[in-house]
Amino acid sequence: MKVLDLQCPGGHRFEGWFASADDFESQLSRKLVECPICGATEVSRLPSAPRLNLSGAAQPPAQQGAPDMNELQARVMRALREVLDKTENVGDRFAEEARRIHYNEAPARNIRGVTTAEDARALVEEGIDVMPLPIPAALKEPLQ
Repeated sequence: MKVLDLQCPGGHRFEGWFASADDFESQLSRKLVECPICGATEVSRLPSAPRLNLSGAAQPPAQQGAPDMNELQARVMRALREVLDKTENVGDRFAEEARRIHYNEAPARNIRGVTTAEDARALVEEGIDVMPLPIPAALKEPLQ
């Protein structure tokens, strides 16, 4: 099993596990490798050192108070998962359902969905709080 360090054009770094280097190249050419954060399929391989498990080896000190990019991405993904778990997906009926909730025509609850920029602006003008939240492709479907 080959564990490769990968990066998308958006700067998101992630690991990919492949049977071999040829398997990675094959999947990459068929656009099967995608960034778990933004879904980009233009992925490049980063230089990486072999991973060695050395018990008792000193770990390099982390920068004080600054989480590394992997930790930051992990935090964002955890927060997005929590939002998905605690909201109802109303799909393309978002604007309509947000209005129904606002005007007490539907039960109050946390919802998410899709709408146009124009409809989102109209909701804000009506005093309805909305927030755009792009959901990475990796969270839209269950892992296989």
